[in-house]
Amino acid sequence: MSYWDETREAKLKELWEKGHTASQIAELLGGTTRNAVIGKAHRLKLAGRVQSKKPEKEKRQVDSGLSKEEKYISRRSRFKSLLLDKDFEPENPKKLEELTDNNCRWPMGHPDQENFYFCGRMPIEGFSYCKLHILYAFQPKNPKEELIDKEDDVPAFIEKKVKAAK
Repeated sequence: MSYWDETREAKLKELWEKGHTASQIAELLGGTTRNAVIGKAHRLKLAGRVQSKKPEKEKRQVDSGLSKEEKYISRRSRFKSLLLDKDFEPENPKKLEELTDNNCRWPMGHPDQENFYFCGRMPIEGFSYCKLHILYAFQPKNPKEELIDKEDDVPAFIEKKVKAAK
Protein backbone atom coordinates (compact mmCIF):
# COMPACT_ATOMS: atom_id res chain seq x y z
CA MET A 1 0.00 0.00 0.00
CA SER A 2 1.39 3.38 -1.04
CA TYR A 3 1.69 6.12 1.55
CA TRP A 4 0.39 8.64 -0.97
CA ASP A 5 -2.75 7.28 -2.61
CA GLU A 6 -4.81 9.19 -5.17
CA THR A 7 -7.23 10.69 -2.63
CA ARG A 8 -4.40 12.03 -0.44
CA GLU A 9 -2.66 13.47 -3.50
CA ALA A 10 -5.89 15.15 -4.63
CA LYS A 11 -6.41 16.61 -1.16
CA LEU A 12 -2.78 17.80 -1.11
CA LYS A 13 -3.21 19.53 -4.49
CA GLU A 14 -6.46 21.17 -3.36
CA LEU A 15 -5.02 22.47 -0.08
CA TRP A 16 -1.79 23.57 -1.79
CA GLU A 17 -3.72 25.65 -4.36
CA LYS A 18 -5.75 27.27 -1.57
CA GLY A 19 -2.50 28.56 -0.08
CA HIS A 20 -2.28 26.44 3.07
CA THR A 21 1.18 25.99 4.53
CA ALA A 22 2.90 22.61 4.41
CA SER A 23 2.48 22.32 8.19
CA GLN A 24 -1.24 22.96 7.94
CA ILE A 25 -1.62 20.43 5.12
CA ALA A 26 0.30 17.80 7.10
CA GLU A 27 -1.99 18.36 10.07
CA LEU A 28 -5.15 18.18 7.94
CA LEU A 29 -4.02 15.02 6.12
CA GLY A 30 -2.82 13.38 9.33
CA GLY A 31 -0.11 10.77 9.63
CA THR A 32 2.45 12.81 7.69
CA THR A 33 5.02 15.50 8.26
CA ARG A 34 5.60 18.95 6.86
CA ASN A 35 8.70 17.77 5.03
CA ALA A 36 6.82 14.84 3.48
CA VAL A 37 4.20 17.29 2.18
CA ILE A 38 6.88 19.56 0.72
CA GLY A 39 8.63 16.61 -0.92
CA LYS A 40 5.41 15.28 -2.45
CA ALA A 41 4.43 18.75 -3.70
CA HIS A 42 7.83 19.02 -5.34
CA ARG A 43 7.52 15.59 -6.97
CA LEU A 44 4.03 16.48 -8.21
CA LYS A 45 5.53 19.69 -9.63
CA LEU A 46 2.89 21.84 -7.99
CA ALA A 47 3.05 25.55 -8.75
CA GLY A 48 5.02 27.89 -6.52
CA ARG A 49 3.40 29.11 -3.37
CA VAL A 50 0.44 31.43 -3.61
CA GLN A 51 1.05 34.87 -2.17
CA SER A 52 0.35 35.28 1.50
CA LYS A 53 -3.23 36.18 2.38
CA LYS A 54 -2.00 39.01 4.63
CA PRO A 55 -1.40 42.38 2.99
CA GLU A 56 2.11 43.78 3.33
CA LYS A 57 0.98 46.47 5.76
CA GLU A 58 -0.31 43.99 8.33
CA LYS A 59 3.00 42.22 8.81
CA ARG A 60 4.16 41.99 12.37
CA GLN A 61 6.35 44.83 13.65
CA VAL A 62 9.16 43.85 15.98
CA ASP A 63 9.31 45.98 19.11
CA SER A 64 12.90 47.16 19.26
CA GLY A 65 12.51 48.98 22.57
CA LEU A 66 12.73 52.38 20.88
CA SER A 67 10.38 55.28 21.59
CA LYS A 68 7.78 56.23 18.97
CA GLU A 69 9.92 59.09 17.67
CA GLU A 70 12.97 56.86 17.32
CA LYS A 71 11.01 54.18 15.43
CA TYR A 72 10.37 56.62 12.59
CA ILE A 73 14.09 57.24 12.06
CA SER A 74 15.16 55.00 9.20
CA ARG A 75 17.91 52.44 9.57
CA ARG A 76 19.90 54.34 6.94
CA SER A 77 19.63 57.54 8.98
CA ARG A 78 20.85 55.78 12.11
CA PHE A 79 23.80 54.33 10.21
CA LYS A 80 24.58 57.74 8.69
CA SER A 81 24.60 59.32 12.12
CA LEU A 82 27.21 56.76 13.20
CA LEU A 83 29.32 57.62 10.15
CA LEU A 84 29.21 61.31 10.94
CA ASP A 85 30.16 60.81 14.59
CA LYS A 86 33.95 60.76 14.53
CA ASP A 87 34.48 60.81 18.29
CA PHE A 88 35.29 57.29 19.41
CA GLU A 89 36.37 56.71 22.97
CA PRO A 90 39.79 55.08 23.42
CA GLU A 91 40.08 51.31 23.47
CA ASN A 92 39.88 49.62 26.83
CA PRO A 93 41.49 46.19 26.22
CA LYS A 94 39.78 43.36 28.14
CA LYS A 95 40.48 39.66 28.43
CA LEU A 96 37.57 37.25 28.05
CA GLU A 97 37.28 36.79 31.81
CA GLU A 98 37.04 40.57 32.35
CA LEU A 99 34.18 41.21 29.89
CA THR A 100 30.84 42.48 31.18
CA ASP A 101 27.64 43.63 29.47
CA ASN A 102 29.14 47.13 29.45
CA ASN A 103 32.07 46.22 27.19
CA CYS A 104 32.38 46.02 23.40
CA ARG A 105 32.96 42.38 22.50
CA TRP A 106 34.84 42.97 19.24
CA PRO A 107 37.81 40.58 19.17
CA MET A 108 41.24 42.03 18.44
CA GLY A 109 43.75 39.64 16.97
CA HIS A 110 43.43 35.87 16.89
CA PRO A 111 42.38 33.78 19.91
CA ASP A 112 45.49 31.60 19.51
CA GLN A 113 47.78 34.60 19.92
CA GLU A 114 49.09 35.61 23.32
CA ASN A 115 48.12 39.29 22.95
CA PHE A 116 44.46 38.56 22.03
CA TYR A 117 41.88 40.86 23.68
CA PHE A 118 38.45 42.45 23.21
CA CYS A 119 37.84 46.14 22.43
CA GLY A 120 36.26 47.02 25.80
CA ARG A 121 34.64 50.34 24.80
CA MET A 122 31.08 51.15 25.88
CA PRO A 123 28.67 49.34 23.50
CA ILE A 124 25.63 50.93 21.90
CA GLU A 125 22.41 49.94 23.66
CA GLY A 126 20.96 46.77 22.16
CA PHE A 127 24.25 45.73 20.52
CA SER A 128 27.38 43.91 21.60
CA TYR A 129 29.68 46.38 19.88
CA CYS A 130 30.76 50.01 20.22
CA LYS A 131 30.02 52.64 17.54
CA LEU A 132 33.22 51.96 15.63
CA HIS A 133 32.78 48.19 15.48
CA ILE A 134 29.10 48.45 14.51
CA LEU A 135 30.40 50.17 11.37
CA TYR A 136 32.44 47.06 10.62
CA ALA A 137 29.79 44.53 11.63
CA PHE A 138 26.67 45.95 9.98
CA GLN A 139 26.26 47.16 6.42
CA PRO A 140 23.72 49.75 5.30
CA LYS A 141 20.52 48.21 3.99
CA ASN A 142 20.59 49.97 0.62
CA PRO A 143 24.20 50.28 -0.54
CA LYS A 144 23.27 52.20 -3.71
CA GLU A 145 22.25 55.31 -1.81
CA GLU A 146 24.90 57.83 -0.91
CA LEU A 147 25.58 57.70 2.82
CA ILE A 148 27.78 60.73 3.35
CA ASP A 149 28.87 63.88 1.56
CA LYS A 150 32.41 63.77 0.26
CA GLU A 151 33.09 67.28 1.61
CA ASP A 152 32.96 66.01 5.18
CA ASP A 153 36.24 65.14 6.81
CA VAL A 154 35.69 61.38 7.09
CA PRO A 155 38.34 58.91 8.23
CA ALA A 156 39.82 56.81 5.40
CA PHE A 157 38.60 53.46 6.76
CA ILE A 158 34.99 54.70 6.69
CA GLU A 159 35.39 55.99 3.13
CA LYS A 160 36.59 52.51 2.13
CA LYS A 161 33.46 51.01 3.71
CA VAL A 162 31.20 53.37 1.78
CA LYS A 163 33.01 52.71 -1.52
CA ALA A 164 32.80 48.95 -0.96
CA ALA A 165 29.05 49.20 -0.36
CA LYS A 166 28.44 50.79 -3.78
